[in-house]
Amino acid sequence: MKTESSVQDGILFVRLSGDLIGSPDTQQLLQSVDQQLGEEVRHCAIDLSDVRYINSTGIGVLVSLLTKFRSRGGELVLINPAEHPRKMLALTKLNAIFSIADDEQSAAQQLKSAN
Repeated sequence: MKTESSVQDGILFVRLSGDLIGSPDTQQLLQSVDQQLGEEVRHCAIDLSDVRYINSTGIGVLVSLLTKFRSRGGELVLINPAEHPRKMLALTKLNAIFSIADDEQSAAQQLKSAN
């Protein structure tokens, strides 16, 4: 799994590509997000458009990140999940828990209105 992140207007944007299935990659993702969390970063948008496959560990990581941001008064939005992650979210009924946006701009608008 490959991870890229940037902060814009107090929103942490994370772009994932490859497979979100556990291993050291997910630990690095969690640590990276922890380092970015702070007073000015309360919201997060995770781009899943290039994630080919996600398993229960990957779903657990997303739930963990959602919990981190909500416990700090923030929110997390998923951006354009690819076919398999979208199916997994529906199968686990987590599509009712996560907000999903079509693109970064839509995600930013959703998160700004969450303030």
